[in-house]
Amino acid sequence: MTAPLFKGVITALITPLRDGKVDVAAFTRLLERQIAGGVHGVVPMGTTGESASLTADEHKQVVELCVSVAAGRVRVIAGAGSSATDKAIELARFAKTVGADGALVVTPYYNRPSQAGLAAHFEAIAEAVQLPVLLYNVPGRTGVDINNETVAKLAAHPNIVGIKDATGDLSRVSWMRTHIDGQFDLISGDDPSYLGYHAQGGVGVISVTSNV
Repeated sequence: MTAPLFKGVITALITPLRDGKVDVAAFTRLLERQIAGGVHGVVPMGTTGESASLTADEHKQVVELCVSVAAGRVRVIAGAGSSATDKAIELARFAKTVGADGALVVTPYYNRPSQAGLAAHFEAIAEAVQLPVLLYNVPGRTGVDINNETVAKLAAHPNIVGIKDATGDLSRVSWMRTHIDGQFDLISGDDPSYLGYHAQGGVGVISVTSNV
């Protein structure tokens, strides 16, 4: 088995705002503090980064700023999720253009597609962009859950390299470790259950708590 592409502590960065705009100086200080603290990677424009609230231009501004400031010192996994497949592809392509190391792609929120629809959504993104894709499963926020069998099917795609599992269901990580061949990065997206997730085969955590 090859080494994980994404592992360790990865901070889901907040996006500081001031006077209705992205606070570039505060974001830069936060990112430098994270790097100095020893994190292994960062996620700009995930759920914690207000991705659902900012404009498309602000989204791209934050991703580009993050890649520029990180300057290769830690991995940058850019949030690139959307309910619309074409929009998610656009965000993933932008992340690739500015030099991000990967894209974090959440399930299409509100639409609640079938498992076949979920597979088609993620496969379309993975086919459109030569960039490592992390699936992001957070049914408590999106209203839709990627089941284990669909994850295993998607894991066969060379550009889909892992999952951020924010379900809090520890039975999933052991199932995936057993049923998915080859390297597939199993990353917790749930701070309280991370220790148990790691014990059963997880390789990292995309953490909100690590902001502080």
